[in-house]
Amino acid sequence: MTKSGFTEAQIMGVLRLMKGGIPAIELRREHGMSSVTLYKWRVKYGGMDASRISETKSMAEEDRRVKRMYAGINMQNAPLKEALEKRHG
Repeated sequence: MTKSGFTEAQIMGVLRLMKGGIPAIELRREHGMSSVTLYKWRVKYGGMDASRISETKSMAEEDRRVKRMYAGINMQNAPLKEALEKRHG
């Protein structure tokens, strides 16, 4: 997953401006982002404040870390499972 070049405060600022009535096309040009990015932010962070955005990002990072750890353990156990299946099957 790609990392955003924007901080939580910048994301909140852009969303506040959008909510205040500034057209999306103007915000996109001013901040150098795609319409997809802007609307994904609106869907994902629309009702949040900056601290909630930060919390969401840290939880997503923790989730990625746990998934990588699980995948590593699973890869280590795969040969053991195969050996047990051959022995008992």
